[in-house]
Amino acid sequence: MKAYLIIILSFLFVIQLFAQDLQGLKKRIAVVDFEDRAGYGHNIGTGLADMLVTQLVKSGQFLVVERQELTKILEEQGLGMSGAVTPQSAAQVGQLLGVELMVMGSVSEFGEKSSGIGGSFGKIGIGAGVSKRLARAVVDVRLVNTSTGEIVTAESAEGEESSTKLDNVSVESIDFGNPTYWDETLLGKASRKAIDKCVGYIAKAMEKIPWEGKLIKVNEDGTVYMKPGSAGGIKIGMEFVVYSKGEAIIDPDTGLALGSEEQLVGKLKVVQDLGDGKACKAIVTSGMGLKQGDVVRVK
Repeated sequence: MKAYLIIILSFLFVIQLFAQDLQGLKKRIAVVDFEDRAGYGHNIGTGLADMLVTQLVKSGQFLVVERQELTKILEEQGLGMSGAVTPQSAAQVGQLLGVELMVMGSVSEFGEKSSGIGGSFGKIGIGAGVSKRLARAVVDVRLVNTSTGEIVTAESAEGEESSTKLDNVSVESIDFGNPTYWDETLLGKASRKAIDKCVGYIAKAMEKIPWEGKLIKVNEDGTVYMKPGSAGGIKIGMEFVVYSKGEAIIDPDTGLALGSEEQLVGKLKVVQDLGDGKACKAIVTSGMGLKQGDVVRVK
């Protein structure tokens, strides 16, 4: 009889979890600087990555890790912002940051060409006699699931814009931090189209990745602190389950992580928002042995 009661209570808890309004939960994401494979220079990889971060924030769909926080973790791991990062190391950094998805990529094409001169896409500086200008930006993005190190999506985002007018922009005057000016240039408009496509690819990939939170402190009084808080869509009264990750499962042939064994260790109920919504406080409603770093999920 006792066993049946436990099963019924567990079943009711699962139903209660699904009955919650979880549509507002935001998944966390980080963007590494893009490599400049187009050979354009002038920090074009960093600039387009910054444009992507801005658009992801504006979309309101995600919690985007601040660039300073990402840079700090990368430096601690002995990695640069772009070239030294592999899918596997990106997954490790992502786990330290508590994000579900890491965005890597490269700028494979960037520049302008004219119908009168022809040739490949190059740097700004076309003469005034050109009849038509075409700007093109291509960003190749790779989206890494931080739980497995797997590349879940690899896409090329292309953006083109044409004009018969000169916008009087030079290489030295490109300013990604001034969108009012940059967005009005031909290259700025082409870049914006490519970045908007990247946002679409990311949104689609995120649909397949489960939401996760993380315990950041466990108190002796039966309460815990977790991230995120209201900034990530968490509301007071929401209930979650907690999993403790065991030893990583490594593919002996490739050396890649295939995930890890997990154990259900407890359940939580949110009681207070903290840190401008970056964290929250919860009470442990069942379970024991919870610890810092444990994963919080909806089921």
